[in-house]
Amino acid sequence: MSATLRITEIFYSLQGEARTVGRPTVFIRLTGCPLRCQYCDTAYAFSGGITWKLDDILTEVKKHSTRYVTVTGGEPLAQPNCLPLLSQLCDAGYEVSLETSGAMDVARVDPRVVKVLDLKTPGSLEVARNLESNITLLTPQDQVKFVICDQADYQWAKAKVAEFDLDRKVSDVLFSPSNQKLEARDLAEWILADHLDVRLQVQLHKYLWDNQPGH
Repeated sequence: MSATLRITEIFYSLQGEARTVGRPTVFIRLTGCPLRCQYCDTAYAFSGGITWKLDDILTEVKKHSTRYVTVTGGEPLAQPNCLPLLSQLCDAGYEVSLETSGAMDVARVDPRVVKVLDLKTPGSLEVARNLESNITLLTPQDQVKFVICDQADYQWAKAKVAEFDLDRKVSDVLFSPSNQKLEARDLAEWILADHLDVRLQVQLHKYLWDNQPGH
């Protein structure tokens, strides 16, 4: 029997964040997430979706002329067959990134995949779900993301960067202001004042398409 995944949407758009921001990318959004972050903007992916065979997912991706593929959610690693999908995408020659929370074990993720690990801040209300063991599994190609809701979140994230030497461990540390909770300009001023070696990230897709599904 062919392996399957529950998929909310597969779409072609510009990457809205992380190191390949602005690049035309195919997004594969898996259904389901065990977390309930208070600022979540993809709650529509918590349930529902359509069952796809892995081979059919690859066929759909090939319809778009891009070398970049992002597997996202929800929480993609909540479905075990996410792992073979990632490997098959890499085998097909794509540059693959995985957007995952800090709550799921990343030990079995194909080493060719760029992990974009979202460490949950206190403001997310899911900080207790972080698996700090994941940090030891990060490689120099990976990225760590913090969604910052307020000054307390900023101080927490800054402490984590220092504690785990993240600005030297991974390619990019991303500080992103929580939409409608923190002004990007305020976060920029904090980063500059503290001389942090991190990247301010604003979500391009929210400016272009107001975070509509399919973008």
